[in-house]
Amino acid sequence: MSRYPLLHQVVELASAYYDRRDTSPVFPRITPEQLRRAFGAGSPVPEQGQSAERVIADLSETAGCGLVAQTGPRYFGFVIGGSLPVTTAADWLTSVWDQNSGLYATSPAASVVEEVAASWLLELLGLPRHASVGFVTGGGTANFTGLAAARHYVLRRAGWDVELDGLNGAPAINIILGAEAHVTVHTALRMLGLGTRSIRQVPTDAQGRMVAGELLKTLRTCKGPTIVVAQAGNVNTGAFDPLREIGSATREAGAWLHIDGAFGLWAAVSDEPKHLTAGAELADSWSTDGHKWLNVPYDCGIIMCAHPEAHRSAMTVSAAYLVQSDKQRDPFEWTPEFSRRARGFTVYAALKHLGRNGVRDLVERCCARARQMADNLRSHRGVEILNDVVLNQVLVRFNGSDDFTRAVVERVQQDGTCWLGGTTWHGMAAMRISVSNWSTTEKDIELSARAILRAATIER
Repeated sequence: MSRYPLLHQVVELASAYYDRRDTSPVFPRITPEQLRRAFGAGSPVPEQGQSAERVIADLSETAGCGLVAQTGPRYFGFVIGGSLPVTTAADWLTSVWDQNSGLYATSPAASVVEEVAASWLLELLGLPRHASVGFVTGGGTANFTGLAAARHYVLRRAGWDVELDGLNGAPAINIILGAEAHVTVHTALRMLGLGTRSIRQVPTDAQGRMVAGELLKTLRTCKGPTIVVAQAGNVNTGAFDPLREIGSATREAGAWLHIDGAFGLWAAVSDEPKHLTAGAELADSWSTDGHKWLNVPYDCGIIMCAHPEAHRSAMTVSAAYLVQSDKQRDPFEWTPEFSRRARGFTVYAALKHLGRNGVRDLVERCCARARQMADNLRSHRGVEILNDVVLNQVLVRFNGSDDFTRAVVERVQQDGTCWLGGTTWHGMAAMRISVSNWSTTEKDIELSARAILRAATIER
């Protein structure tokens, strides 16, 4: 008999959740008030505790009423990938091991697994093998870290030490973004003290791609430190900025180029969409999410930087009590966090389980399913596919009407067959479908397309 029956209880509960995940409504039907009551909102802290087994059983039952089947095959919202079973298992072990992964001294295993996972990531994504890699919470924090390295680098070249002297009196930094830049880039600029008011915004084309000729014009007007942010995978259309042209222009101008590749950077692993990433290697830093297309559990963002010293200088600190190593990897030196989850274990497990071929197949299946969805919908009267389906994103509009499109989105969400979101694209309401889950099949797309058409009251 195991000394830890609680862990066996959790395995049984998790297995039961997996068994019903594909057949339950994707979005819960419980109301917020019902959920609050179930959790005991408004009641005082219990005077007496309960057994661990009772707490876990109650938690599973109560939370289960309000869970979204994000790990299931018919969740198409927010570019959220469902975790692979192997990465879920690795994540459980990560919790059991409970390693503080800040220092080699606190966890040699967490340090070394990051080294290996980082090397494999750079190889898969076709990025410089000398680049430094940090494992952070998500794409937003990865953007923050990359832009912190950029701030350090461009100001140091201008003779300013931002880590010691701050920004008061520092040379002004030119910030250049495409008009479709993700909002997390703006958040990162605010946190870094660079602000958003002075952003130089470059126009984008009908698919949301930065117009390279307009970037060139903007760069010619810039003097002093300059940072450019490009996008590998528009969050609405999946389109890529022309990275080779942007990379060449920024290098010629002596600017730092950061690529926000939260999900799109993974296109590099597949021969079919790989051309979209051509020129990505010319950048100075890159961000991506493991919990998007690599399908590892939350949370896992990745920042990669072609200038390791700038990256480390922007992040690291020292203190007398720290046992820092001059020979081994201290993971905290590459991230904003010190005490943090050992995220390298799940990334390592995913890459070792899938291999190069498996990652490629995952990306290609999702792209194929997105094209299938677009094909199933576009042949019906009143349905318009707004984007070129170059990756895993599909934008749909119904009857040329904002109100009707929003109504269709709401009906689909209430139906429960699948879940997807709405967006506004170039002034028009649209349905946004993101196919990012390893388990989504052709049948799932057929079921979901029929649910969407029912919601639009369009008959086959």
